[in-house]
Amino acid sequence: MILFRYKKEEGERPVADVFLKSIDGPWIEFHPYIDSGADLTMIPLSLGKLLGFKKRDGKIKRIGGISGSAPVIFVRGQIKIGDYQFSIRLAWCQTENVPPLLGRADIFDQFDIIFKQTEELILFEKRKLKQA
Repeated sequence: MILFRYKKEEGERPVADVFLKSIDGPWIEFHPYIDSGADLTMIPLSLGKLLGFKKRDGKIKRIGGISGSAPVIFVRGQIKIGDYQFSIRLAWCQTENVPPLLGRADIFDQFDIIFKQTEELILFEKRKLKQA
């Protein structure tokens, strides 16, 4: 089981300590909000550039959320959560003014996630994936 603590800001927020693999190979630490309301994991422009993504890698689309819409390019990446590494879909935002988010797609398929609000903890329990 992987355990994360809430991050203290104006209020406590559920934040994960995860890694994304750059195109050149090194892993880059990433601290997104764990957002069960977000469809996809979203990264800001600078992190996408650091990972080695190029604008030519995809077509710019607009996606909407609670704070409005943002231009993104959909890309694939490798994520490491605890000892587990797997491929995920990412929404690479073409601006900086978005919070990094760990969304449901691909993540919630791999883990059962339990929010323990009063204890300020988030538990990621690896799911036993069904074999076809």
